[in-house]
Amino acid sequence: MTAIPQERRVVTAIPGPKSVELQARRLAAVAAGVGSTLPVFTARAGGGIIEDVDGNRLIDFGSGIAVTSVGASAEAVVRRASAQLANFTHTCFMVTPYEGYVEVCEQLAELTPGDHAKKSALFNSGAEAVENAVKIARAYTKRTAVVVFNHGYHGRTNLTMGMTAKNMPYKQGFGPFAPEVYRVPVAYGYRWPTGAENAGAEASAQAIDEITKQIGAENVAAIIIEPVLGEGGFIEPAKGFLPAIAQFAKDNGIVFVADEIQSGFCRTGQWFACEDEGIVPDLITTAKGIAGGLPLSAVTGRAEIMDAAHAGGLGGTYGGNPVACAGALGAIETMRELDLNGKAKRIEEVMKDRLAQMQAKLPNGDIIGDIRGRGAMIAIELVKSGTKDPNPEAAGALAKACHAEGVMVLTCGTYGNVLRFLPPLVIGEDLLNEGLDVIEQAFGTL
Repeated sequence: MTAIPQERRVVTAIPGPKSVELQARRLAAVAAGVGSTLPVFTARAGGGIIEDVDGNRLIDFGSGIAVTSVGASAEAVVRRASAQLANFTHTCFMVTPYEGYVEVCEQLAELTPGDHAKKSALFNSGAEAVENAVKIARAYTKRTAVVVFNHGYHGRTNLTMGMTAKNMPYKQGFGPFAPEVYRVPVAYGYRWPTGAENAGAEASAQAIDEITKQIGAENVAAIIIEPVLGEGGFIEPAKGFLPAIAQFAKDNGIVFVADEIQSGFCRTGQWFACEDEGIVPDLITTAKGIAGGLPLSAVTGRAEIMDAAHAGGLGGTYGGNPVACAGALGAIETMRELDLNGKAKRIEEVMKDRLAQMQAKLPNGDIIGDIRGRGAMIAIELVKSGTKDPNPEAAGALAKACHAEGVMVLTCGTYGNVLRFLPPLVIGEDLLNEGLDVIEQAFGTL
C-alpha cells in the first residue's frame, strides 16, 4: 500500500480530462437518479487526501459522508479485511456463523452507552439498521406508531423515506410511504421563534404534547432521533431537549432509539453523540464510520428488547459480511490506538476558531448565520445578509469554488443552505488549515 502524499495538488481543471471521459461513460451506463456531488473519479484515497484519475489531490472534508473517519485506506482496516478475504468472503451468518460477527457485537456492547446487558444484530446500510430498529421496537412493545422529528433523515427505503423529513431529493415521486409514522418539532436553536435559550424546554414540551394528544403515548413503539441531525443541517438539539424526550419515552414504555449513523464512532469527539447529555438509548443504530468504508451497520440495545423478535425474524443474506466485520474491527482498533475522539475535539477547536474569524472579519461574513456542530461534524448555516433567510445559492457557490481549488466539501440542510465539514479524523492539522484557507478565499468569489 503506497502512502498518498498529504498535500493538495491541482494540476488540471476540476474535473480533469480523464474524469470528464469517465463521466461520459457513467452517463451512458449509470441510472440518472444516482447523483454525485462532484464528478471527479477517485484513483486513490488516504489520510486527508483524495487523488483523482488526473493526478489532482483534493483535501477531503467529506469522508464519503462521515464514513472514512479512520481514513480511506487505514492500515488496520486493510490488513484485517485482506486477511479475511484470503480465508473466505461469505458464508451467510444465518447459515454457518463466524467469529468476526460475534466479535463486532461484543465491541458494540462494550462501546455503546450504558452498563446494561446488550445485544446486536448486523446489517448492510444505515437505512436497514433503522428499519430493523423499528421492527424490534414493534415486536417488543406490541405497538405500531413511530415518532420522528422535523429535519430528521433516516434513509431511502420505503419506511425510512417516510421517516425522513426532507422531500427533495429523497421522497419526491416515490410514495405512498409506510403508515404510522408521525413527525414532531425539534429544538432547532438558531431558528427557534423565542430564541435558542428557550428552544430545549419549549420544543420538548410541544413535541410531548403532540405525541400525547395526536398519537397517544400508549400507541407509540419507538421515538427515533439523530442526537446531531445530519442531513437536516447538523442541528444540535438545544440542551435539555434530548433528556426530556428520553425521559418521556421511559415513562411511557416507548423504545428510545438514537440514530447515530452519521454522528457515531468518534465523529463528535465522543464514541457516540448521545453521550453529550448522558443519554442512554434503549437502541442505537450505527453504520457509516463503523467499518472504515466497508458496508456494515448495526442495531445495538438492551438485551430484552433485542431478543423480542422471533428467531429468523432478523437478518439478511449479506448482513454482517465477514470482510466488513474484519474492517470494523480494524477501524475500532485504529480509533482506540490513535485516540480519534481526542483528534475530533482538536478538529472542532481549529475549525470553529477559524470559522468565527471568517464570520467576524470577512466583508460578507454576516452571511454566516450560525457556526455549529461538535468534533469533526461542523457546519455553517448561510443566510442572506442582515436576515435569517436561508441562502442556498451561497452554499452552492461556496462549494463550487472550493471544489475548483481542490477541497471536497458537502452541502446539506432542509433549506439547502448549510455547508458541512466532515474531515477524516486522521487529517493532518496543516491540511485542515489549508482547507480552511481555501474556504476563506471562496468567500471572496461570492
